[in-house]
Amino acid sequence: MNHRTLGNVGAVSEVGYGSWQIGSDWGDVSESEAVEAVEAARDAGIDFFDTADVYGDGRSEQILGDVLEADIASGDVTVATKAGRRLDPHVADEYNEANLRRFVNRSRENLGVETLDLVQLHCPPTDAYYQPETFDALETLADEGKIANYGVSVERVEEGLKAIEYPGVESVQIIFNPFRQRPAELFLDEAAACDVGVICRVPLASGLLTGALSRDTEFAEDDHRNYNREGDAFDVGETFAGVPYEVGLDAADALAERVDAVADDPTDATGDDCSLPQLSLRWILDHDAVSTVIPGSTTPEHIRSNAAVSDLAPLGEADHEAVADVYDEFVREYVHQRW
Repeated sequence: MNHRTLGNVGAVSEVGYGSWQIGSDWGDVSESEAVEAVEAARDAGIDFFDTADVYGDGRSEQILGDVLEADIASGDVTVATKAGRRLDPHVADEYNEANLRRFVNRSRENLGVETLDLVQLHCPPTDAYYQPETFDALETLADEGKIANYGVSVERVEEGLKAIEYPGVESVQIIFNPFRQRPAELFLDEAAACDVGVICRVPLASGLLTGALSRDTEFAEDDHRNYNREGDAFDVGETFAGVPYEVGLDAADALAERVDAVADDPTDATGDDCSLPQLSLRWILDHDAVSTVIPGSTTPEHIRSNAAVSDLAPLGEADHEAVADVYDEFVREYVHQRW
């Protein structure tokens, strides 16, 4: 497993583990499945774990705290959590020191630590990025030793660009994948210029880029891929990366076909024999400004396959052209200017 720098947080595995699935919103996941998934991630060399206090109302944090207890104590892993989505109503003014302190203390208890490695504002309303007092509150919590570092998790590129104006922000988490390419136009370069780490979430577009979904796939009632397709519960960009489901299926099929054609071309010496999800993760890592990518899964085989992407060579020019062509033909009109 290769490592990259995540701001002042330090070196982290370039393939991390996103633990939304072991908390909630992806159908039923038993505790034994969750534990097995986290253990598989560690065995595969992953040492960066991303969670949030609202994933299963703290369940994800608690499972990570229990399974990784020894690694956390020894400093062998980095656990990043998020705060803010417990607010009701979820408004910018409530991103204040009193509320953030309450959320941070709850996460410290859930994870069983005195100091949280990294706390990220959890996709707050845009106005929160224009409130210096919100970032002053995070700085206060850092001065007190309750958090070691802080960053943000954003929905929109513009929010990420605003966040990195604050000198204490060490990381920005953003959706970036072959179906959500806009961050590569400006944001990644700006983050790198500010030495801010970039965490890429929803890297497989909620399963679209695994190639395993079809028009006949049925999602559980409590799976966000069922109930949030129109953004009824939270930002629609978090579900299938904001791409309409049927459009996403067509795009995934087209990408798989074009990548296969590249791999079969005897004149192209750079084609690796990798799966569609591996190609998608490798495409993300081919952008040097990316610190880590955080696919989530409860299947040990998939977790090992994701981690193995770290050992793959960068994609060739033809693969990158295939990704760009599919994006332009199928996806761009639905997502590019929205996020």
